[in-house]
Amino acid sequence: MAGILGATMVTQEAPLDRTPIVIAHRGASGSRPEHTLAAYELAIEQGADFIEPDLVLTKDNVFVARHENEISETTDVADHPEFATRHTTKTIDGVAMTGWFTEDFTLAELRTLRAKERLPLLRPDNKAYDGRQPVPTLAEVIALAKRATAATGRTIGIYPETKHPTYFASIGHPMEARLVGELRAAGWDSADAPVFIQSFEVNNLKALKKLTKIRLIQLMNDASGPADHAVDDYATMATPAGLKAVARYAWGIGPNKIMVAGGKPLVRDAHAAGLRVHPWTYRAENIFLPEAYRVPGDPATHGRIGQEIADAVAAGVDGFFTDYPLIGAQIRDKPY
Repeated sequence: MAGILGATMVTQEAPLDRTPIVIAHRGASGSRPEHTLAAYELAIEQGADFIEPDLVLTKDNVFVARHENEISETTDVADHPEFATRHTTKTIDGVAMTGWFTEDFTLAELRTLRAKERLPLLRPDNKAYDGRQPVPTLAEVIALAKRATAATGRTIGIYPETKHPTYFASIGHPMEARLVGELRAAGWDSADAPVFIQSFEVNNLKALKKLTKIRLIQLMNDASGPADHAVDDYATMATPAGLKAVARYAWGIGPNKIMVAGGKPLVRDAHAAGLRVHPWTYRAENIFLPEAYRVPGDPATHGRIGQEIADAVAAGVDGFFTDYPLIGAQIRDKPY
């Protein structure tokens, strides 16, 4: 079955039995440092339908792709003495974090930094690419997706996540209108645009619902609850009643993969509520795999990720996030 977006996209009223989409989690982040244009480009080459930029804001309100606004793990900022005085401690969503933060840098300053591998002990081969790539902007990710669409004949979508939106709003950097404006400028403001917007928060998505027709995805974890405290916890959100509430503002859910494994009813219950299901994150390394999919070796040894993804697809998921989109695309393209 084709892996092109046009063959896999669905509307809220469409049947659920479609080919699952492959979402490249921070790009092909198992093979290149995450959230770099190189990681996104490789993911597209490997067959991903969507590339995922986590979005944070700079001091001058430019969206850039970083897993967190704290950037010491993913850039060489610590090697820049000119920024030493910006090392600080902040409380983000109730957690104290120490390091350097994107909101304290202009885009021009961030562009002097270079990306590095976040998990060097698990992915030592990726260290060969340290120092080669700048921090990309959302505009660059959009441009890449559009170029790739033209070059490949497949529609390549983007799947941005708003990171810490309540925190950013609290320091004078609200995200919603700015994000919708940038996507609208790219020609994307409809339910069939090749875009999903995801968030672990609730009020962020409800605000976006008022601003755009782009499909929204409520992220869920297997523990805790949203940072905006809009509901008590994700467990309540994942009940049939909770899912019906989510369906009033979101098109789908992005649960921790644990929440759909082992015959759990979440996929069935979400579909009954009219929601699509895109679990995260399928990674190859033993340390990230449930016991049943591990193989002999150390934590970095690659286990049976393909089987784990295949089992999720068999359980009815509509798409999945993976650090290894080549493996994901191979599973997606198998005949059913």
